[in-house]
Amino acid sequence: MKNTGHYCSSSTFIIMFIHLVINIVVSPYLTNVAVEGFDPVIQLSYSGSNITQSISKPVFSVVDYGAIGDGLHNDTKAFLKAWEIACSLPGSAKVVFPFGKTFLVHPVDVTGPCRSNITLKILGTIVAPQDPLAWNDLNLHKWFYFHGVNNLTVDGGGRINGMGHEWWAKSCKINHTNPCRPAPTALTFHRCKNLKVRKLMLLNGQQMHMAFTSCIRVVASDLKVFAPAFSPNTDGIHISATRGVEVKDSVIRTGDDCISIVRNSSQIKIRNISCGPGHGISIGSLGKSDAWEKVENIHVYGAYLYNTDNGVRIKTWQGGKGFASNITFKNVVMENVSNPIIIDQYYCDSQYPCDNQTSAVKVKNISFIDIQGTSATEEAIKFSCSDASPCKGLHLENVFLASFMGGNTRSYCWQAHGSTRGSVYPPSCLSSTNDFIRQKVWLEPNPAIDSI
Repeated sequence: MKNTGHYCSSSTFIIMFIHLVINIVVSPYLTNVAVEGFDPVIQLSYSGSNITQSISKPVFSVVDYGAIGDGLHNDTKAFLKAWEIACSLPGSAKVVFPFGKTFLVHPVDVTGPCRSNITLKILGTIVAPQDPLAWNDLNLHKWFYFHGVNNLTVDGGGRINGMGHEWWAKSCKINHTNPCRPAPTALTFHRCKNLKVRKLMLLNGQQMHMAFTSCIRVVASDLKVFAPAFSPNTDGIHISATRGVEVKDSVIRTGDDCISIVRNSSQIKIRNISCGPGHGISIGSLGKSDAWEKVENIHVYGAYLYNTDNGVRIKTWQGGKGFASNITFKNVVMENVSNPIIIDQYYCDSQYPCDNQTSAVKVKNISFIDIQGTSATEEAIKFSCSDASPCKGLHLENVFLASFMGGNTRSYCWQAHGSTRGSVYPPSCLSSTNDFIRQKVWLEPNPAIDSI
């Protein structure tokens, strides 16, 4: 028995010694050069290195499964084969797109659940097919699509390029003679839990760059998302029906919303975002086609917006139902931003005029705190709320929005009720709570008064 115990102790010592050798001797030679301003990442050993794999996560390079990585040959099957094996194993695993190569990946569904917790390490570049015909007989809404994969991490410092130019040229928003058709979201995560996406660059999405739909517990950080200002519908990060999201420390420059948050999403935190050009940070649109939708508990803390069409925005369609509530925009700096602060309950993104309707998504308990900068338009604050469902609980605190071109700025309010604190410029036009109660007393039918 003593000999057996001594043998186990020696084995433990040997494993510890191997770890020490790898950390001190091998690791410095595996460190990769920083990519596009990201922190250096570890260049993993993609083939061989049985010692490393036996004491850490098994590593599956797509090159070992037939990927060419020249940007011309289709590497989709190689990726799916590596993923299938990694997904089938217990514990943890890594699937790697190696540094220095460009991998052509056609529309692909990556489906869970997996037995393992997978890290998808994108060190090189992944590109989409340039020709939209590659989507013939396929779902036009998807390119890289992850479904039902839990405990997934996607990182590595590499690039994902949607090659969107051909899609933009066919868009009805670029050429109004074209029919309006869908285009793929470059990177979609659907029904994923405990998801981390970090240290990636997304370029030229066919339409939206990254979407989280029906997910729970997501952290997206250290991202760079770039597309030309003219590219249509290329939202940077889109959040829908998702709960528990943190987006932080990222730069987004696209042709549409930097971040859009839509139906049935809650518990969203956005921190340290640089946004512009694009359409700003948007809640909505909500309530299209008379839908019931809600968005609540959204906190934007720390953002810099420049040359954007909007700043911080809430937009709803007439006829919708539900609510947008408990939303805070705080510590936001704006430079040459059109519509810096805007709530629009008459949103209409349509080729035809929208009908006036009485029902509306309720907007309540919205705070704008420590908002500074310059407005590209005279109307720096605009609250255009519903007659049937006025905005309630709006709050402005320490707001200063001067004109970018010089001159004065002003506020516009319609059916908007709330309060101010500290210095607010342009001067607030909000109706106080007492004004709102007074209006209700005199404007609504009152049997006791009408009988006199």
